[in-house]
Amino acid sequence: MKKTVAILIAGPTASGKSALAHALAERRSGTVINADSMQVYRDLRILTARPSDADTRAVPYRLYGHVPGDEAYSAARYADEARAAIAEARAAGRLPIVVGGTGLYFKALLEGLSPIPPIPAEIRTRWREAAVEQGAAALHALLAARDPTMAERLRPTDPQRIVRALEVLEATGTSLARWQEVPGEPVLQLEECVAVVVSPPREELRRRIDTRFDAMMAEGALEEVRALAALGLDPDLPLMRALGVRPLMEREAGRMTPAEAAESAKAETRQYAKRQVTWLRSNMNSWKRIDTQYMESSLRYLCDFIKA
Repeated sequence: MKKTVAILIAGPTASGKSALAHALAERRSGTVINADSMQVYRDLRILTARPSDADTRAVPYRLYGHVPGDEAYSAARYADEARAAIAEARAAGRLPIVVGGTGLYFKALLEGLSPIPPIPAEIRTRWREAAVEQGAAALHALLAARDPTMAERLRPTDPQRIVRALEVLEATGTSLARWQEVPGEPVLQLEECVAVVVSPPREELRRRIDTRFDAMMAEGALEEVRALAALGLDPDLPLMRALGVRPLMEREAGRMTPAEAAESAKAETRQYAKRQVTWLRSNMNSWKRIDTQYMESSLRYLCDFIKA
């Protein structure tokens, strides 16, 4: 049997996948590597459920909380940094354990990303400023005139992706849609990995989401959002769309009661988890499913299945 190159653990938010990854890292000398697009940011440790200080003292963690909130982290940067983190873990004799719920990050690792050339900083800055001044709808109309194929794929309310399409078109002279047809270089081969999806029953997942949000509030999530608001970041930045940020900011502004903000945050998290489950079912149907009711036996299974 081939040696196991890495463990891949996917699952919806609040499913228990991070706890599984940590327990596996403790038992099999692993390094936990993030695959969650919000946990890369340093400003929201509590609200994005980043690992605790106790966790990071117990086993090595990589790609957590290393990006300032005023940056828009990309899948391409993730692929490069994850490649380096996986290589670092293996060089140290540790098992890379990649865990998260961002499907695009797993696709970047297993399928590679289109080799789009770097975009000059002045072009990126100009289009980002245009998005602030003109709004997403106006830029979407401009994109439709210049690149109708790409415009059809994007919502007029998605400034980040619209700006990306426009900057790529200007910098390269080629539609992002055409670039996306060019295959990339995978970081990992699926057949060399043990890949699992943590899949709780629907009602259990709802309970986990609600309980976790209450625990976040007790830990200081509201204070964390106050500090984030004080930074005055562009509301279109990815971090500003983290689950729970909008309702808690509405609470701070007096436009929601504490109870309304809590229920809104829980509801948007449940909706997000539902979309994750649908995506995972469609794109990871060959991965082994793990029922959270049998996590201990699943952990033993993974320990036994890993090839040294």
